[in-house]
Amino acid sequence: MITDAERRFLDAATLDAPWELVEHFSRVPRWRPEDVNKGADAIAERLQRLGVPVTVHQPEIFLSIPLSASVEAGGQTHRAKPPSMSVSVPKGMTAPLVYVPANLKALRSYSRDVQELFGGRIKDEAEVRTLVKGKIFITEGFGNPALTSLVEEWGAVGLIACNPGVDIHWGTCTTIWGTPDLDDIGRKPNIPVVAVNKQTGEALMALAQQGGSATIKTEMLEGFFPQKIPVVDIPGASKDFVLLHGHYDSWDVGVGDNATGDATMLEIARVLWAQRASLKRGVRIAWWPGHSTGRYAGSTWFADAFALDLDENCVLSVNCDSPGCRWANSFHATTTMSETAKLVEGAIKDVVPDAVFKTKRPNQAGDYSFNNIGITSFYMLSSTMADDLRKEKNYYDVSGCGGNIAWHTENDQLEIADKDNLLRDIRIYMLSVLRVVNAERLPFDWVATAEEFSTTVDRYAAAAGDHADLTPAKHATAAFRAAIAKLDGMPPAQANEIAKRLARILIPLNFTRTPRFAHDPAFTAPPLPGLAVATEFPRYSGPMLGFAKTQLMRSQNRYVAALREATRLIG
Repeated sequence: MITDAERRFLDAATLDAPWELVEHFSRVPRWRPEDVNKGADAIAERLQRLGVPVTVHQPEIFLSIPLSASVEAGGQTHRAKPPSMSVSVPKGMTAPLVYVPANLKALRSYSRDVQELFGGRIKDEAEVRTLVKGKIFITEGFGNPALTSLVEEWGAVGLIACNPGVDIHWGTCTTIWGTPDLDDIGRKPNIPVVAVNKQTGEALMALAQQGGSATIKTEMLEGFFPQKIPVVDIPGASKDFVLLHGHYDSWDVGVGDNATGDATMLEIARVLWAQRASLKRGVRIAWWPGHSTGRYAGSTWFADAFALDLDENCVLSVNCDSPGCRWANSFHATTTMSETAKLVEGAIKDVVPDAVFKTKRPNQAGDYSFNNIGITSFYMLSSTMADDLRKEKNYYDVSGCGGNIAWHTENDQLEIADKDNLLRDIRIYMLSVLRVVNAERLPFDWVATAEEFSTTVDRYAAAAGDHADLTPAKHATAAFRAAIAKLDGMPPAQANEIAKRLARILIPLNFTRTPRFAHDPAFTAPPLPGLAVATEFPRYSGPMLGFAKTQLMRSQNRYVAALREATRLIG
């Protein structure tokens, strides 16, 4: 139920300032570096006019901007788009084509599971390497990071992704998260990648099956560019704060992805600043560049530059992407970590009582640049259209714009935004943030997290069979689950500090493989990714099975030690 205090915030929200920004951005492309900075200026100017102080950082971040692409084959030149981070080959690269059918749903998830990606069609990777080496790999879907990295490892010299509709979608093809460091840079793609539409794709796939060749041409602009990051810091009674964030760079004008999100954050900044005396915790609101052309380079820079402040004081990260889109009246794919699922469900259903609500685990995507620090997070994409409506419209699945297939195309124009849905989603975001900012006790359900861990460990233990004993992981999980009840009997200040520290232990354990303050590759990790090798045992034999067992042993040590630390923290 919405309280009177919460109602004062929600009733203060209007569409005056946010809709004006949406209309402005619908006329302003924001993907080339100079235009992105103009977008930041537009946000900062509006904040200042609204009386909200704003700081504008200007780091240099690594970007890859697509300029042009084409595919020449069968005597024709086909239109194409290169994803960011593709290799630039303006003079062209020619090679034979090889076609392998893909699972579209798996490609969208950024999975690197070969059987999942190709629906079990690939049984022997050694055989595939022989088939693919020196050729241009062509398949259905989007030229995403996981697929690109796999086909490059197999020896392909190029990748053509055949999009499922009449339009071609922009995207990115690198597994590097943000600006590369010396450890990351070796994973930058070394092959040209392009996307084509369905009609072109069908022609090229048919040519591949006839033993034909193609010439890929790509032209990219790459390097370090100064990019602006507007940040609003709204103080609360304590030094702790919630980070609300989303990207303002886009492909073309990107109304549904993400002008509507930028407008949502603008209005929340206005309302919270005006009522800041009522806030127990602070709210930091940030607008990112480099989401599209830098693989989250803006949010990654912020995570790096302010890592120690975030580690000490940030209690929650809330991502704001693609709210307020037309026909988006369902919440059946709401991203949240387990400990905030009840909180998020309550906020959505208090604003939309009849909401269809279902949660999903965060993918390694969407400016989730704070997992390695260990910050509880929710939301990524916002409301979306119901599956039956999407099917009725014959829309395929996309990663934004409320399910509208204008996502990442020139068609993401003003008509994609919906005023009523935008005001509704502004209120959902505001209420969700407020219920953490003004809670006496941080409303995080660590029991749900422990139960998630228990379910995951049991599943991995069953998968491991006689190859490994996960009893230590089971016992550590049970001990942690039992200790959580003690939080309820602690003074709020003590319980809140412990909850913040628990996140620093548990979230990296559940979402990352690399050390804290580094950044994992941009493909989706399974739950408790260190232990997930248990599910891969059936694929291995001989020495490889021994290597897998060794990896699981080490990963279980990490898991048990972390759970023991979390249990001791509670006391």
